[in-house]
Amino acid sequence: MYTICLVEDEQDLANLIKLYLEKEKYECIVFSKGNDALNYIGKKADLWILDIMLSDDINGYDIIREIRKKDEQVPVIFTSARDQELDKILGLELGSDDYLTKPYSPKELVLRVNNMIKRVYKNTKSKQINYEDYLIDIDKRIVTEHDKEIKLTNLEFDLLLLFINNKSKSFSRDEILNNVWGNDYFGSDRVVDDLVRRLRKKMPKLNLTAIYGYGYRLQ
Repeated sequence: MYTICLVEDEQDLANLIKLYLEKEKYECIVFSKGNDALNYIGKKADLWILDIMLSDDINGYDIIREIRKKDEQVPVIFTSARDQELDKILGLELGSDDYLTKPYSPKELVLRVNNMIKRVYKNTKSKQINYEDYLIDIDKRIVTEHDKEIKLTNLEFDLLLLFINNKSKSFSRDEILNNVWGNDYFGSDRVVDDLVRRLRKKMPKLNLTAIYGYGYRLQ
């Protein structure tokens, strides 16, 4: 059973989301205060759902910073009543995998949780790909260079796989959004450029070419 950690200070909403997740056979642990969530970090959590604005002096950004210090891979979904592009970009910079604007449908949130759990934890045949000095382990979702691991977030790894499995193919920004974030993502394609920038920084030997006004291609 997968464990979902929900950080939400609106009690009625938290109870409703917990009910929906438990119907999908997830274990759901609810935190109404940021400090309680911080104290839990390091224990079993297969996915986090973080409300950005909480009632105490800890916010969702503080929590994800602490999560990423201990785990680069666990998926994180941000929720917020603020539909600001800057919030989405900041969340991505800190390592979130998705962003949902309030008010949202509980069914939509559960659908995103299901899709993310399948994508991150699906059982695949062990496969390794070499690119330049990088060894990419598809099964373990690990990238190494000369036996040293390169820490990638889930979105960074999914973007890398998209390019590695389709070398020399040009992708538009919309195609990258659909392949990495999914068809249910709504927002600016600026997040694509930001994700590519971060992947390039971590893996500078990737020969990622920008196609002006269109998208990117891996040579």
